[in-house]
Amino acid sequence: MTGTAEAFWLARPGAGEIRPVDVPEPGPDEVLVRTLHSGVSRGTETLVFRGGVPESQHGAMRAPFQDGDFPAPVKYGYLNVGVVEQGPEELLGRTVFCLFPHQTRYVVPADAVTVVPPQVPARRAVLAGTVETALNGLWDAAPLIGDRIAVVGAGMVGASVAAILSRFPGARVQLVDTDPAKAAIAAALGVDFASPPDARDDCDLVVHASATSAGLTRSLELLAAEGTVVELSWYGDREVSVPLGEFFHSRRLTVRSSQVGGIAPARRGRRSYADRLAVALDLLADPVFDTLITGESAFAELPTVLPRLTGGELPALCHLITYPTGE
Repeated sequence: MTGTAEAFWLARPGAGEIRPVDVPEPGPDEVLVRTLHSGVSRGTETLVFRGGVPESQHGAMRAPFQDGDFPAPVKYGYLNVGVVEQGPEELLGRTVFCLFPHQTRYVVPADAVTVVPPQVPARRAVLAGTVETALNGLWDAAPLIGDRIAVVGAGMVGASVAAILSRFPGARVQLVDTDPAKAAIAAALGVDFASPPDARDDCDLVVHASATSAGLTRSLELLAAEGTVVELSWYGDREVSVPLGEFFHSRRLTVRSSQVGGIAPARRGRRSYADRLAVALDLLADPVFDTLITGESAFAELPTVLPRLTGGELPALCHLITYPTGE
């Protein structure tokens, strides 16, 4: 055995704890990683924390290296950046991203880690999983040059989508949120901001990421005739009301789902999961993504941090977790 590490577990819905875990000696095709930082994906992880994963989705919602089962006890998470301490020579000492939960050290297959480009700081690299979700959503959306686009919901995923679209040629991009404080996020990303009542309509494309019925309704209202809403929200166990009367049919609107668990059909035959993650990490060379890291705590504080994030006492997009050996 390599020894023990510490990991964050959801002991029961609404209560987490740090537990010791065994770390095996890595095999010939495995790596031992010492975690520098992990990220709390506020939307999904707070839903898991409150026990909101529907039973029908327990299998679909499993993280790649999850231990335990929903609703609890479960070790869950998927934004982890660390340094390879043992493994193949070409990976030794490299900073890597892995879809691993919050844990101080861990062993995984060598092909489960992706080397972080040298121009991407380890702290920013925790966003790779979220930027990958945004990238896949935009592969599904297929925006065109000069499109009029709204992104409804300025959370972690919506802000990532806006950050990518901010560099899209000729596009009119507006970030829409009920929280006026998100205007500062939009300004930092280089896109316009509006509250839902003031958002510009006649959109060719709306990306919805607010995880609310009201947000989805407003997204449909903002579309031009024959426009499309790409739905990136995941609602867990909540029912959603969608207004399919009124103008939905007369304007021939489309609602299209997007989910990072599968590569967008437009790229499925030509891009692997590794390719998609590599593109996301390349995008993170842009310092604008630092805007999405809006809080930071030590690993030992996770049992008290997640209840505050879930309850809204601690507002955040991505909340960064720093480890004792972190930078």
